[in-house]
Amino acid sequence: MIAPAAAEGHVPFRGHRTWYRVTGAPGPAKAPLVVLHGGPGCTHDYVLSFADLAAATGRQVIHYDQLGNGRSTHLPDAGADFWTVELFLDELDNLLARLGIAGGYHLLGQSWGGMLGAEHAVRRPAGLRSLVIADSPASMPLWREAAAELRAALPARVEATLREHEAAGTTDSPEYAEAMRVFYDRHVCRVPWPDEVARTFAAIDADPTVYHTMNGPSEFHVVGTLRDWTIVDRLDRITAPTLIISGRHDEATPGAVRPYAERIPGARWQVFEDSSHMPHVEERAACMSAVGAFLDAHDPAR
Repeated sequence: MIAPAAAEGHVPFRGHRTWYRVTGAPGPAKAPLVVLHGGPGCTHDYVLSFADLAAATGRQVIHYDQLGNGRSTHLPDAGADFWTVELFLDELDNLLARLGIAGGYHLLGQSWGGMLGAEHAVRRPAGLRSLVIADSPASMPLWREAAAELRAALPARVEATLREHEAAGTTDSPEYAEAMRVFYDRHVCRVPWPDEVARTFAAIDADPTVYHTMNGPSEFHVVGTLRDWTIVDRLDRITAPTLIISGRHDEATPGAVRPYAERIPGARWQVFEDSSHMPHVEERAACMSAVGAFLDAHDPAR
């Protein structure tokens, strides 16, 4: 079950609206946790299990839908030059300010959200208490290399179907979706998808503007504007305490994740042995325990 929201609403951003959800009540000496969803182009739904941390750690947990997605303003006619890393960094700063928490907060980003969280952290914001990077590559070239390795291990007929439709530009076909799901069931979520995960993928299908523009048609066919993104050479600027988590079967393979662990001073890396890209779903209790303990260790009173 997902913890009920204590509050929901929108904050204005550049003439548009960013939707947010708050779980729990403010705790004494407990900084709130802000959760950044992946994609780019997903929604907050599939990471809602992190709302467990409100009761477990006595803090507020804040989810939001990034611009273009979910319950925030959709802009299907916006061009590729509109959807930038800087746009989403500015949106995050605006949310923190509007909610009055910029002076003290924890940040957890999953997949693209971890990439965005790292981009936020290299700026050394004064209010950032700690950073959790979950299942995120440190560069998209490393992500593409990982995808190629994992695809090579797929059944030959599945990989042939993927290649055929990618070459033909027919990645919206049912056959491509069926083959894509084989990869997803191995490396994205290895347990039956709960409703909140299914809702996110349905939302991408309903409006793929951001996902297709910045990423591409699938997790492993990255042809969007982020294809050359990297933060590897800037990771040593991060000063916030950092926890890195990933799954043993993750599409974010050790090679893609390792620069975070090696280049962020003092970073700690925990691998969940029975998970792929969603330990927060696949090993929910263990993931919440690890993240909750980390947050507790870095609250303002510590």
